[in-house]
Amino acid sequence: MTDRTTDVTDPTAGEPTVATDAAERGLDATVLKIAGVIVIGAIMSILDVTVVSVALPTFAAEFRTTYASVAWTMTGYTLALASVIPLTGWAADRFGTKRLYLTALVLFVAGSMLCSVAWDITSLIAFRVLQGFGGGMLMPLGMTILTRAAGPDRIGRVMAVLGVPMLLGPIAGPILGGWLIDAASWHWIFLINVPIGVVALIAAWTVLPKDAPQPSQSFDVVGMLLLSPGLALFLFGVSSIPETGTVLSARVLVSAAVGLALVVAFVVHALRTEHPLIDLRLFRNRSLSVAVVAMSLFAIAFFGAGLIFPSYFLQVRGETTLAAGLLLAPQGLGAMVSMPIAGQLADRIGPGRIVLTGMALVTAGMAVFTQVGASTSYVILLGGLFVMGLGLGATMMPIMTAALQTLDDASVARGSTLMNIIQQSAGSVGTAVISVVLTNQLLDRAAAGPAMAAQSDPSIAANLPPGAVEAGLAQAADAFGSTFLVATIIIALTFVPAFLLPRRKVVTGTGTAAAPTMMH
Repeated sequence: MTDRTTDVTDPTAGEPTVATDAAERGLDATVLKIAGVIVIGAIMSILDVTVVSVALPTFAAEFRTTYASVAWTMTGYTLALASVIPLTGWAADRFGTKRLYLTALVLFVAGSMLCSVAWDITSLIAFRVLQGFGGGMLMPLGMTILTRAAGPDRIGRVMAVLGVPMLLGPIAGPILGGWLIDAASWHWIFLINVPIGVVALIAAWTVLPKDAPQPSQSFDVVGMLLLSPGLALFLFGVSSIPETGTVLSARVLVSAAVGLALVVAFVVHALRTEHPLIDLRLFRNRSLSVAVVAMSLFAIAFFGAGLIFPSYFLQVRGETTLAAGLLLAPQGLGAMVSMPIAGQLADRIGPGRIVLTGMALVTAGMAVFTQVGASTSYVILLGGLFVMGLGLGATMMPIMTAALQTLDDASVARGSTLMNIIQQSAGSVGTAVISVVLTNQLLDRAAAGPAMAAQSDPSIAANLPPGAVEAGLAQAADAFGSTFLVATIIIALTFVPAFLLPRRKVVTGTGTAAAPTMMH
């Protein structure tokens, strides 16, 4: 890969100057139209993850099965995402991004329709996998199209435009899902994708630029046979940790070990192959390598903690699903405030300073929850979430910008695919790790379980000794606080690679970049 970058600075002021007219101008009408199309697809695929999360108890009751079984409606979707992402880079080069994006939309909508008519839990899981194949391609393809249209000097602003629906998904999803289930039925959390998907298909067909496929490279069959099942098996093993309760179970160890062995075999293969499925030579790009480390640590902590924020409000504070979703809104509002500003600044002065500021805010906001109790003031908690959101808007997208600004045209689709795989894997690991930490913390506090159960079933409280619920909830809150402390420490570790991110405007010799998805 050719990596031609220049730090352009004003020798008198010592600060970066804008190297191109593109860096000064905003996103033009054409780019905004393309962004609108991509945002529709992003909203569908991101909301679909979080909407389903609140429907799991409904699925368990509807299909008369266990919670562990219905959880595979989430896990199966994630595994499908991980399996299809490695193919996306090659397929985008071979068939063209627009054509493949339309295909991904069709798969996603078809999977949604089939999910709505599922007759048992097995069929629902199978149809969720089909949805995942479409959803896994939507995000990297859409962002590849958009970042190519915007150019390398406006990637920060592109990230700002697309970051808002990504961050609002975890907030709007539980609210929308709870409302649809209460007002209609669980079928509508899937059926709602159909009209949105039809609009997205028409808009994509009309607005997206024509394809310029490059069918010259051969398909890396060996790489596909190693990487896709390797990722799926590794994430299957990791995702099984909360269910088995230990990393030492055969299901976890065998799956993760075989998957990791296949991934390692792929690495060896990819470094010896002229056109590998994933171009690991991209790691020669220092900015991308540092950003990958920063994003991995951040995704582990953020997605892991994001899983237990609503659990605290539901299980310790006794809030409804709708109320819990609304209580998370300040985080999204904070990100909406900071993200457009951070995007413009990342384009003008480089992402390094922006990320460090954002990391400080995220760490401070998360630290509030390390001291959480059973009756902590909502003013304090919502303030912490808002501060965390401000930091999030100045962290996640600028880290991506640092990785993507220096990729040339030949590396766009492959670079996007690489970033997607790493982010998705880190998010899955974070979810499993934080789940296990919280589970163990709660097991160490015997009174916590019955007290949390009493929050959703008053009859349980009637059978407990006086004061047992209050004491148990205090223990549960302490368990959540200890778990948030683990997430805060991981977040703080992100400062190490963040200090190495570019602190000046980076100008590419040629090329644009594509951003990774933030879906989990």
